[in-house]
Amino acid sequence: MANTKALELLEPQATAAPCCPPLAERPMTSGEAERAAVMFKALGDPVRLRLFSLIASHDGGEACVCDISDVGVSQPTVSHHLKKLKDAGLLTSERRGTWVYYRVEPAVMAAMGQMLGTWR
Repeated sequence: MANTKALELLEPQATAAPCCPPLAERPMTSGEAERAAVMFKALGDPVRLRLFSLIASHDGGEACVCDISDVGVSQPTVSHHLKKLKDAGLLTSERRGTWVYYRVEPAVMAAMGQMLGTWR
């Protein structure tokens, strides 16, 4: 079951508001911090961060699991990490025949970019 805090983060909104304000704008509320922590916790593992980067930088913004499996860990471990990224709301997936294709949620990239923003 997906983490509901992560899903709240990704709910598309008409105004495309991020989950959280830019870090330098004001202190986060506890709810905002919890939602942001879900993302950063999922990305806190080097293998997951690498997988996320491989998918985000892949042609067309999506990658077949067959294209990203060579990250120095076994295939079951890759699947485990991809599930963690999906559960955190960072990725979506679609099965096409025997392969699963992963895509980074554009709203997540926008929210992370806006939250990290520019430093004063």
